[in-house]
Amino acid sequence: MIDTSAFQGKTVAYATLGCKLNFSETSTFGKMLQELGMRQAGISEQADLVLVNTCSVTDVADHKSRQIIRRLARKHPNAFVVVTGCYAQLDAENVAKIEGVDLVLGANEKANLIQYLSDAWSGSIVSPKYFSVKTKDIKSFAPSCSRGNRTRYFLKVQDGCDYFCTYCTIPFARGFSRNPSIESLIAQAQQAVVEGGREIVLTGVNIGDFGKTTGEHFIDLVKALDTVEGICRYRISSLEPDLLTDELIDFCAKSKTFMPHFHIPLQSGSDTVLSLMRRHYDTALFAEKIDRIKTAMPSAFIGVDVMVGCRGETLECFQETYRFLESLPVSQLHVFPYSERPGTAALRIPFVVSERDKKERSHMLLSLSDEKTKAFYAAHIGKEAEVLFEKAPRGKAMHGFTRNYIRVELSPALAKPSYDNQLLTVRLGDFNHDKTALQAIIL
Repeated sequence: MIDTSAFQGKTVAYATLGCKLNFSETSTFGKMLQELGMRQAGISEQADLVLVNTCSVTDVADHKSRQIIRRLARKHPNAFVVVTGCYAQLDAENVAKIEGVDLVLGANEKANLIQYLSDAWSGSIVSPKYFSVKTKDIKSFAPSCSRGNRTRYFLKVQDGCDYFCTYCTIPFARGFSRNPSIESLIAQAQQAVVEGGREIVLTGVNIGDFGKTTGEHFIDLVKALDTVEGICRYRISSLEPDLLTDELIDFCAKSKTFMPHFHIPLQSGSDTVLSLMRRHYDTALFAEKIDRIKTAMPSAFIGVDVMVGCRGETLECFQETYRFLESLPVSQLHVFPYSERPGTAALRIPFVVSERDKKERSHMLLSLSDEKTKAFYAAHIGKEAEVLFEKAPRGKAMHGFTRNYIRVELSPALAKPSYDNQLLTVRLGDFNHDKTALQAIIL
């Protein structure tokens, strides 16, 4: 039984690390707490509740998670501190030992956050202090469709992963692949329309694997969402290349609501390294998918995840990766240095890349990414485009994104509050001062 009176008038401070899925889930927690009468604490205000949603994709993420937990526990000494997310699932016992932490919720138990808070604030004892289960026992699915402080909604369509790549702990943190029904996701998208949503980003851990729970398929979900009245744009956050079907590419090319914008994890451009990683494709398949997208949608934005310095990546293997990426018509590279993760099969691979080489390789790929992104943007200067604008942070230019994910800025002199969450046609001008966006004039 939830004691709703225990929430009335209380304040909460949030911290989120990691992926869009984490941000989506935090936004949903925030929406639930707001509906129970809580509000977000101001910058200088003491919070009654601190909620930290952690990441564990690298050892740096673990370190940042611990830092933020300690900092917020010190800043809000009287708050009830709850930690959830991937790091909380993977190392719950040690997270619970951090001074100030009151409750640690693993992948199964985070769905019961409200009940635990109700128990704590109504005088019931929360015991044990932490909850975490084995991967095979992670079965719950916490629905999430929220926008937080953003214009775009993030709809969680899938959770977990069955791939078990050698370098990755996410299946241990998130469990096996599972999903809700298409019917339930359509209802959430329709609710987003009621709330004024115009754009939805589909999020998950391995969203192309959608359907394991319900016997449906990702393409079925895409086609169903395409019929929802009121949503003008959908973006697919990340899709494994072996699950990016020709049918899906062709459908997106014809759809008015699914944007010409893809984010595809490559991880390595060396077939030797892809084999060591136990990825489900090779460079030939990846190149074929990129070619298929660009043939169907020549102006499509394509972002690519790349990991550098993983075990087994010799200099020759990295050079293969660089040449492969250099040859592809992609728009941006998301570069991540490899991080040793306890319990992963990658630790049995003998060749270790030095930290110095990791940094040098990261720098080379980031420079290549910068060249590709600027070239992609430059090719659109002078063209007309439809932009969904977002509310400008204080002191900053109003911005938005084109259908193909070009970031656009409006100078304060041209921006209007009424442009927030509006689709407007602009002419794309030259780069802004730091070359991260194109300037635009409303037509």
